[in-house]
Amino acid sequence: MTETIFGKIVSGDIPTEFIYEDEHCVAINDINPQAPVHVLIIPKRGIEKLADAGEDDREVLGHLMWAAGEVARQLGVDNAFRLIVNNGAGAGQTVFHLHLHILAGSTLAESRMVG
Repeated sequence: MTETIFGKIVSGDIPTEFIYEDEHCVAINDINPQAPVHVLIIPKRGIEKLADAGEDDREVLGHLMWAAGEVARQLGVDNAFRLIVNNGAGAGQTVFHLHLHILAGSTLAESRMVG
């Protein structure tokens, strides 16, 4: 996997304020928010895209889902949020380091897509 901006954020090469961190992932505010709350959950393990995850990634993938709920609870949006994973350029993925988008804070249109 080539080094991405998310890899540099996770490693500390790009100083970033984490709104959540544990042994498996970090959460940051998106720099181009598509909703009043737009947070990225980024695994510390570098997986290029969801379809590239292997058998040994199952634990971290499940943890990312749990972490998304935890971050939503901490932000007070746990009653209504959208969780998005884009897989590949054709699906809108722009950074090839797996990440989850949490969108919340307004009524979200059904077709809203983010990269």
